[in-house]
Amino acid sequence: MKPILISHALCPYVQRAAIALQEKGVAYERIDIDLHAKPDWFLALSPLGKTPVLQVGRYAVFESAVICEYLEDTADPALHPADPLERAQHRAWIEFASATLNTIWAFYTARDRAGYDAAAQTLAARFAQLERALGDGPYFAGTRFSLVDAAFGPVFRYFDVFDAASGVEPMADTPKVRAWRGALAQRASVRLAVAADYPQRLREFVISQRSVLGERLLADA
Repeated sequence: MKPILISHALCPYVQRAAIALQEKGVAYERIDIDLHAKPDWFLALSPLGKTPVLQVGRYAVFESAVICEYLEDTADPALHPADPLERAQHRAWIEFASATLNTIWAFYTARDRAGYDAAAQTLAARFAQLERALGDGPYFAGTRFSLVDAAFGPVFRYFDVFDAASGVEPMADTPKVRAWRGALAQRASVRLAVAADYPQRLREFVISQRSVLGERLLADA
């Protein structure tokens, strides 16, 4: 029985699970829901009312990190290092990706210039931390794609929409991060984690926030 990935079209955490499924060659079905009108059947599966949920037979696995760990336990190839300490380090950087997503949310929802600039500065600081952690690439741990890469693919994808209009360059001083972003953008699993209309839908969503960035995107249309 194919697992079912219950998702939202713009959710970056769904993308992590989709990337892991694709990298492991797991056939699955995908169902998008409207998080503003959550169906009862979804709420029965997701105690937190969030996407993603991976339905495997009669079981529902929720939270992207847990879904990725389940896939790591049940399907090859391994996307975590074999060494326990290295594996712990990778899990820590996945949490760092989640913190970065929180800052991205603050960036695109900021309704005044002070909040916008503060979030941009925090993003630049986070990418500077990443720069110091990266090696020769092309991926986080070198030539082997990992779950850290799956976590950061959705992070970088935001800036494909934001860069032209945002007026800030949080990755300007991080050449390794920029190269990593470029490598992930070329990876089939990362590209296929969203639908073709994702950029337009993200743009429309940010504009609807009536934020500083939303106004910039609207002016850039």
